[in-house]
Parts: sequence; C-alpha cells; structure tokens
Amino acid sequence: MTLEGRERPSGLYRSRNGMIFGVCRGVAEYLDFSVFWCRVIAVACFLFSGLWPAAGVYVLAALLMKPEPVVPFQQEDDREFYDSYMNSRGLAIHRLKRTFDNLDRRIRRIEDIVTARDYEWENRLNEGTGDHAG
Repeated sequence: MTLEGRERPSGLYRSRNGMIFGVCRGVAEYLDFSVFWCRVIAVACFLFSGLWPAAGVYVLAALLMKPEPVVPFQQEDDREFYDSYMNSRGLAIHRLKRTFDNLDRRIRRIEDIVTARDYEWENRLNEGTGDHAG
C-alpha cells in the first residue's frame, strides 16, 4: 500500500506527518483505520477521562513508538538495521563501524598489492612476452 506515493512501513511507527507527535496517524496507519476517526477517539478520551491521564498515555505512546523511517525499506536488512538502531544505537553504530573497518582492511590489501614494487613487472610478464620480439 502506498501513502503519498511511498511505501507504508509495516509496523507501529509514529508518523512524521502527524499533528502532535504523530501517534494518532501512526496508529491509524498501522490498523488501516481512518486518521480522522482515530483523532476523534483520542479527543473523546481526553474529554471523558480527564486531561492528565489521557495526556500521560498519549505522551507515553509517543515515547515508546519508534519514529517512522525517513526512507522506505528496500530490503529486509534495512528493516533489521533500523530496528536495531532504534533499540540500541550503540550496538548499531558498533555494527556499522565493524562493517566499514572490514571494508577499509580489504581496500588496504588491494592497495598493497597494486602499489607493490613487483606488481607492474608481474603484470607485464603475465600479459605476454610477444611484445619484445623484433
């Protein structure tokens, strides 16, 4: 399903386009329910239960719900990384650092091979010896 031309994330997220914290829009999208009626129910809860209990539940929901991702997920790995980042940012940053360290190590090995003294001579020998015949 699309919402404003983009994929709707599956899961309960606070909407970035909501009025106040995006809780009602996020719940409505998750339940595939009208945002208008979700807001009407929220206002009714505010009026009939008293302002503070309903406001406390609303703010608690805003704090517990993860914000909607800015960019839609392309793969399942994207969703897993987003969830891990939102649950434990330190662990997600460590995971990213480990990935980039591995890439850096691989690039250094390639550079060492390419910039070694023997590299150019070995390439000339491997390309063929027919160039020197004359």
